[in-house]
Amino acid sequence: MLCILYVNAVSTLLAIVGILVERLLSTTFSRRWTWCLIIPTSIFIPGYYRAHHAMSVTDMLAQQAGRIESFDSGINQVWLTASALLLIWALANAWRVAHLVRTSSKRRGMSGAPLTVDGVPVVVTDSLGPATVGVFRSHVLVPRWVLALPGEQRQYVVRHEDEHRRAHDARLLFAASLTLLLMPWNLALWWQLRRLHLAVEMDCDNRVVTGLGDANAYGALLLKIAQATSRGPRLQPALLGGVGMLEHRLTVLLAPTPLRHVQRFLLPALALGLLFLVFSMPHPVLGPASHAHLTQR
Repeated sequence: MLCILYVNAVSTLLAIVGILVERLLSTTFSRRWTWCLIIPTSIFIPGYYRAHHAMSVTDMLAQQAGRIESFDSGINQVWLTASALLLIWALANAWRVAHLVRTSSKRRGMSGAPLTVDGVPVVVTDSLGPATVGVFRSHVLVPRWVLALPGEQRQYVVRHEDEHRRAHDARLLFAASLTLLLMPWNLALWWQLRRLHLAVEMDCDNRVVTGLGDANAYGALLLKIAQATSRGPRLQPALLGGVGMLEHRLTVLLAPTPLRHVQRFLLPALALGLLFLVFSMPHPVLGPASHAHLTQR
């Protein structure tokens, strides 16, 4: 139990560091790498410190620690159950997406082979998408109604998903999500993964606007697509990203808030201070006194 609290504390502090670092980055800088570093660090540091810099629980806390340790067997069972449920959910979701794609292709009399739209191979669906799916082989999914959009808007949609495909974003998000199987109880890790999803979409937005040029037209299209697909299943990575992310993406894309001079010094100082706290916090394990207390019981 103490270890779970410690890991959550470390992950929370590192998540705050990630937010501070993101705030320091320019709008054109790739943000995903911040979270690609924060997430594995949140897993590595607790294990490393447990092996090399463990701290004994003091005698004053030994009795309370003993009581907490008595819950370990039950916690482990809940842990394994949660990990198993997450794995089942992931497999079921993968099957569901594959089934929807196959069903949509059959209804349209297609063999599943992609068509080419604006120079990009796509799989046309009835309503699924726009999104990019597939870990080993990524496919761009485009709903039928996207084909009827004006040429410029259609190009934005297809380009966005093609950028996801070329950047292997589906693989990145899949690999990052596997960490939840190890620590499903780590609430801060769930939040870090959400920030990674947001960073992936923001990076993709920047590449699309850089390549095609009109941020305002792109932002208006995002709002239009959000209204058209509000009732459909939500996939990631995709043009709309996760629920609740669109407003933040539009703000950063169209009206970014410049850093003040004091923030340029304060934010790095806060980030370094939190990192110092993380690396100076030893892993709490039971010391000899508490083990003796458990033996006497």
